[in-house]
Amino acid sequence: MKWRDWDINLKVRFIGEGLFNILFWMYFPFMAIYFSEHFGQEMAGLLLILSQVIGVVLGLFGGYCADHFGRKRMMVFSAIGQTVCFAFFAYANSPWFVSPWVTFISFSLLGLFGQLYGPASSAMIADIVPAQHRAGVFALFYTSINVTVVVGPLLGAVFFFSDRFLLLLICTAVSAGLIWALQHWIHETAPQAEQIQEKVKPNWMNHLIDQFGDYRVIFTDHIFLLYILAGVLVAQTFLQLDMLIAVYTTDKVPLQTLLSFGNWQVAISGRNLYSVMVSMNGLCVALLTVIVTKWMTKFREGNVFMGSSLCYGIAMILMGSTQNIWLLLFCIVLFSWAELMTVGVQDSFIAKLAPKHLRAQYFAASGLRYSLGRTLAPIAIPMTVWFGYPWTFVILGTIAFLGMIMYGLMFSLYDRSKLSVSGHSSNL
Repeated sequence: MKWRDWDINLKVRFIGEGLFNILFWMYFPFMAIYFSEHFGQEMAGLLLILSQVIGVVLGLFGGYCADHFGRKRMMVFSAIGQTVCFAFFAYANSPWFVSPWVTFISFSLLGLFGQLYGPASSAMIADIVPAQHRAGVFALFYTSINVTVVVGPLLGAVFFFSDRFLLLLICTAVSAGLIWALQHWIHETAPQAEQIQEKVKPNWMNHLIDQFGDYRVIFTDHIFLLYILAGVLVAQTFLQLDMLIAVYTTDKVPLQTLLSFGNWQVAISGRNLYSVMVSMNGLCVALLTVIVTKWMTKFREGNVFMGSSLCYGIAMILMGSTQNIWLLLFCIVLFSWAELMTVGVQDSFIAKLAPKHLRAQYFAASGLRYSLGRTLAPIAIPMTVWFGYPWTFVILGTIAFLGMIMYGLMFSLYDRSKLSVSGHSSNL
């Protein structure tokens, strides 16, 4: 699907959100450092975990709102909230007023409004883009995010510490511009039946009851529930890039010669190797997402998900069995390949699985793969004390293989359900 064929909604959001994401990654990676300096590491960690848990709950509510009140309305509302938060964020880091607590509250609320924005954003793509092109469009949006992940921190390393107030003022202005663009240039895409239904306005308690009813339906969808559980298992591997892999390479990989030409040598330590591994992962994802996604759409979805889980498991087991730099770099390439395999396919599959009137809520609930996985993933660090590094990596690889088996069960159920539906339709 070429750019000229894109709906105006997609074009406006691709450009606006891309600019916003660059600014986001100019401050986000450094906030843990900021909070640790002002609150101490333990307090900062507890506060960030609390904001994450609240964000998970609010994200589910955001999916309900996007389905029942409209995608555009929720995106505009979220953008307004983010603009107000940025204004307070900037003021709390201004020449006239400095407050770590106001900074933390503003930062946390930014994350919460982002949780409200996400499900509506994904559902809008699924509403507009034909099924055969969804994977490619989702992949382009994912690529855009990864490009900003590479560019944003490089700029943020300069501006966050030297001129934080100016950076946050620019974030406020860009967020305000995004409100205007969303309000004036995009159109609503939620199913018309839902919009008509919302003309009868029940009270907030009825909305809450409806929300729990909708999510009860979602979590009794056995195929989707298996999808989430398998995703949580596999997440224990790819979330280790910022946890176990960082600790392992820093602690266990000695200074080694990477390249040697006569008397000229390039040596690299474990800590520097980790930076190279992260950069390679980001570069692979930024450059190859669209190409690999187009290729993956030619295969059966079940094989793609199972193959990705298999690659994650093999990469983790190999990584924990070596301290050789070149083999570790091969492992991170295999690790990145596993990520690339499902980048566009996973959102396309959710769009296919979800009923139209619950689409945003399905996207919100699918985020539990990451939020629950992120909650469990840190246990890998104390596991290295209990079992040692090699066995910890083996356990995580085995968990990925269990996720692969669960994906296999899920897709066998999914294929049977499609056959039963098609058989019923032919009988009619």
